[in-house]
Amino acid sequence: MKRVFVVFLIFIIGAGIIILLNLDWQNNKKLPVFQPNDINPELVDSSLHGRGRGINGGDHSISNFNLLDQLNRKVTKKVMKNKIVLADFFFVSCPSICPKMTNNLLKIHNYYKTDSSILILSHTVWPELDSVSVLFNYAEKYNVNHENWRFLTGSKQELYRLARQDYLVVPDVNDPNFQHGSAADFIHTENIVLIDQKQRIRAFYDGTDEVQMQQAIQDIEILKKLDN
Repeated sequence: MKRVFVVFLIFIIGAGIIILLNLDWQNNKKLPVFQPNDINPELVDSSLHGRGRGINGGDHSISNFNLLDQLNRKVTKKVMKNKIVLADFFFVSCPSICPKMTNNLLKIHNYYKTDSSILILSHTVWPELDSVSVLFNYAEKYNVNHENWRFLTGSKQELYRLARQDYLVVPDVNDPNFQHGSAADFIHTENIVLIDQKQRIRAFYDGTDEVQMQQAIQDIEILKKLDN
């Protein structure tokens, strides 16, 4: 009986040490700051190939933009200031990956629904169809907080520029005669990007994968706690 107690005690102590080490690792974990040359070149616009730190020696970050959200409000880069952002690209009538991505984002949105420091930016890739009113109805369908989840539309050229040159989520078209954002251009991606309070890329996720989206919550907590 005494031997059983000793073995049980050793097991409890060992488990406790493992838990403490894991907590310490989580508390001290840091997320990388992604530069264009850290990413598969196929997902990087040719103008950024081989680039390490961004313009003027700084980190690659999201540039300014001018779009409209589901409440017909003008949205620029200022909306991202001091916020942790999840960004994706979708279209309302998408029958395949988009519903799964939206549902996975909805879980995160509901987890942080009243936390104004967490923002989701969902960019349509089909602005010709996804008007402000269409996006509003889509947002209402999911009962979102319109302040913390912005569904964005606007110029196709600008939306596609953001996807390729800023968020680095879709393959570049290696054809000098191809017109980006033209009628023949259409992007479709499951990639979701985590952006920190300084508008830098910190992580990529497969938005259709529930496990990866759970990881996004853990990574958000890291960004909230650590000095980045």
